[in-house]
Amino acid sequence: MAFVLRKAKMVDVRTIHRLLMECASKKLLLPRSYTEIYAHLRDFIVAEDDATAAVVGCCALSITWEGLAEVRSLVVAEAAQGRGIGRRLVEACVSDALTFGIYKVFTLTYQVDFFRKLGFQEVSKDVLPQKVWADCIKCPQFPECDETAMMIEL
Repeated sequence: MAFVLRKAKMVDVRTIHRLLMECASKKLLLPRSYTEIYAHLRDFIVAEDDATAAVVGCCALSITWEGLAEVRSLVVAEAAQGRGIGRRLVEACVSDALTFGIYKVFTLTYQVDFFRKLGFQEVSKDVLPQKVWADCIKCPQFPECDETAMMIEL
């Protein structure tokens, strides 16, 4: 399967939501509402199957603070996994961070080995106070979060 990466469009919102909710039902990431997706649509990159034009993955880069951004909402449809789509989505987000002059990118994840292969290293959540007070405090898992904080410095 060949695929292309592109910025998300309004027509992608329902598919992005479906992908995220399928993954959230397996407790692999937090659910996102339609409102959150619409509000942050410009943050999303999608992977589109060349043959069918179906969106098979997504990822978002969220600017958190001066010089700091987060890779979030990374999902690849089960049938499309193992083809490098997730890696390319994260690399595209990291490239976007550089475009903005952001040289520290973090993620909160259960997929530690995947992000380690991309150059991310485990860090204490204490180095992410903006994230904790902006997003984590609203999370039902707060303060007992079991995700691993990882960061790459570019």
